Parts: sequence; structure tokens; C-alpha cells
Amino acid sequence: MAMCGRFNTLDTQELRELLQRLGVQALPEFRRDICPGQYAHFVIERNGERQLLNGMWSLLIEPRPSGVGFRPKPKYSTLNARSDNLMTLKSWRERYPRQRAIVPATAFHEWRDGQCYAITQPGAVAFGSLYELWPYGEQLVPAFSIITVPPHPKLSHIHEKSLPLLLEPGDFDTWLSPEFSHVDDFADLLQPRLRRPLLVTPVDSPKGLNPVGETEFIAAD
Repeated sequence: MAMCGRFNTLDTQELRELLQRLGVQALPEFRRDICPGQYAHFVIERNGERQLLNGMWSLLIEPRPSGVGFRPKPKYSTLNARSDNLMTLKSWRERYPRQRAIVPATAFHEWRDGQCYAITQPGAVAFGSLYELWPYGEQLVPAFSIITVPPHPKLSHIHEKSLPLLLEPGDFDTWLSPEFSHVDDFADLLQPRLRRPLLVTPVDSPKGLNPVGETEFIAAD
């Protein structure tokens, strides 16, 4: 599985401060163990204002066969969007220039040899993402995918495939602006760099989040 297979949003001061920096007044639903295909909150800029939307984690969705609710399209994997495909695959290329979002989170989770790890930064985490508002009948159904960048050697002992795009406050305004379409300017963001340290803690499960070992400090580059 690509990195960032699950994450959580807990009611912490750090997450509240991140939302303030993102310029939204509402709070997300605080949840543990958010899985692909479930709903989570993300921030967009639309009609001149920042909005906190509750959408499905998978960009391409369809109505459920029962006719009640929605699900990820089973023919496509749109949980995460690889950075090297953002301008080549149609699903990403059509949205990357103007439909970028930020997913606020407390931590994301990965497994190694059966052990779950909670990975976070000092403060909360801001995932760079893409989104769509799908028109179904009279409603717009939000959906999103998290962008991943190439793997970082400092995390190879936890996960060697990829790293979620972790944005910093100085990135927020340009990233969220639908008027800014010069995506070549984001090339540096898509490199596997740790701009802040990471804190990696072995936990009992993504729902329990009880530490079962020492937290590892991974220094910024």
C-alpha cells in the first residue's frame, strides 16, 4: 500500500491551530482510523472563501448499487495521487492546476512487520491533496485524494514506497488558490524532503493509539 493508508483527526490544540492557519472556522469530525473509502474533512478555496468539506477519500466515486450513498469506483485506485503522474494521468491532470485541497490531520499510520506506527510532526499535519465536487442529482458530493511523493531514505525502515505530501503554512495560500495554475512552481514541494521533523511512535492500533514503545525523532533535512 502507498504511504498514508490511514490517518486520524483528534481534538488537539495543534489541529485547532492548523485550522486557524487554514482560515476555516468550522471544526472537522474528530475521528480515529480513517480508512480509504471513508469520509474525512478537507479544506478548499472556492467562491473567494475557504471551506471545510466532508468528502470521500478516493477521488473517483459512484453511487452504491443499493442506491444509497456512494463508494470508490472499483475499477480505479484513486486513494492517493502519485506526484509523478499529476500531469500525465487524466484524473489528476484535470484537477491539479485548479482543484487542490489540504487535508488536516493529527497523524497518519503505517505498518511494518505487523507493528502499527503513528507518524506526525510537531504540530498537526497538512496533506496536499486534489478534490472534486461530483454532481449527483441536486447535490454535490465531495471527494479527494492525497498526493504522495517519492520515498524518503530516513523512513525506509518504516515504509519504503512513498511519502505523503506534507505542506507548511507558507504553502497554504498558493496551494489553495484556484487562480494559481502555474503548477511547475510546485516542483520543489514534490521532492522527498522533510521540512520539519517527524515523530514516529509504535502504537497498539490506529484506534487505540496507545504507545507500545519509544517515539523515534527523525530530523528535518
